Amino acid sequence: MFPRRLLQLWVLLIQSGWWGVAPSPTDEGALRAGQGEHGEPGHQEPHKDSYSTFASEFLESRYLSDDGYPFPTAPPVDPFAKIKVTDCGVTKGCIRYGKPGCDAETCDYFLSYRRIGTDVEYELSADTDGWVAVGFSSDKKMGGDDVMGCVHDDNGRVRIHHFYNVGQWAKEIKRNPARDEEGIFENNRVTCRFKRPLYVPREETLVDLHLSWYYLFAWGPAIQGSITRHDIDSPPVSDHMISIYKYEDIFMPSTAYQTFNSPLCLLLIVALTFYLLMGTP
Repeated sequence: MFPRRLLQLWVLLIQSGWWGVAPSPTDEGALRAGQGEHGEPGHQEPHKDSYSTFASEFLESRYLSDDGYPFPTAPPVDPFAKIKVTDCGVTKGCIRYGKPGCDAETCDYFLSYRRIGTDVEYELSADTDGWVAVGFSSDKKMGGDDVMGCVHDDNGRVRIHHFYNVGQWAKEIKRNPARDEEGIFENNRVTCRFKRPLYVPREETLVDLHLSWYYLFAWGPAIQGSITRHDIDSPPVSDHMISIYKYEDIFMPSTAYQTFNSPLCLLLIVALTFYLLMGTP
């Protein structure tokens, strides 16, 4: 078998006509048979040029493996568009949980929402290699909640799932309202984007998003594409009901940054400072 590069060059030379091929006696006879006794056009059998046929088939395949078999042409893949935090509070609502000043790539948890026609588009991101989810609750408590989750499976894909909270556990629901879904796992973060209808028929496991709900935020590890218990014992929840008709930019400090902001901690700091300044009797 010819080396692949040599084979390609050979085919291109043949197709371009630069490499002439001397006609055989049989070919000359066929040419003469195509003319009459005085040179008039006569009957000529159709003739297939094996060289041009082979060259066209070769070029149509576009790529060949080392064994001469054509590679399938992969469809184009659109890269995942990064989440824009500059739109927060302007053209979409955002909720950030983590370090002050964090964004979609640095917050412990990030969520955005915006209306697009009769749909609501959500963007979720969390510092985890497993799953990230948002729940819609009427009472700020986990249990009996409609939940949308993005799960990173063992094949490296991020898929959108629909769950219903039964107590502290999430049960997957086959009816999944998500569409136009996309996701990525990168830099130890699960990030996803999807749409779901604004209005849906009344159903226990599916809420109407035109109503306001408390948003529950959770994330954690996954095992073989199945979610496990969330990372923190008390997942954060919005302090008020969220309306998709109001674009807010809400920041919620994580536990590590709540300590020095609590009134009790400030009182303890004042007392300790006073004690140190006055000294012991």
